Amino acid sequence: MDGFQFTFPVKVIFRDLDYFGHVNNATYLTYLESARIAFWEHLTKQRGLKGLNFILASASIDYKSPAFFGDELEVGVRVSSVGNSSFRLYYEVREKNTGRLVATAETVQVMYDYEKGQKIVVPDELRRAMGF
Repeated sequence: MDGFQFTFPVKVIFRDLDYFGHVNNATYLTYLESARIAFWEHLTKQRGLKGLNFILASASIDYKSPAFFGDELEVGVRVSSVGNSSFRLYYEVREKNTGRLVATAETVQVMYDYEKGQKIVVPDELRRAMGF
């Protein structure tokens, strides 16, 4: 996907569907979460829960077209901005074979020290890895 640092594949399975036979709107949050975690592991080269030193502060999704059982989707992820202790990710969900836009989304993450229970500054090394 053009313009994205990272893409994550998603195969639509039966449990993702709602009564109308298309992907339920809440399921997209799971797609974003899976893509976000994979992107973070790619970016930081850390695996596992200890490497996840951020919390999700907000999420918004704009639905553009439905996805159906068996569709192969791609979730593109890129860092759109970095603040003092937070960063924004922008996503596009597209049908892999046709490129059809299914959804766009944005999330805000806050860097967080779980031991101290407080937000922390985005480290310079991470800022550089994000391209900022």
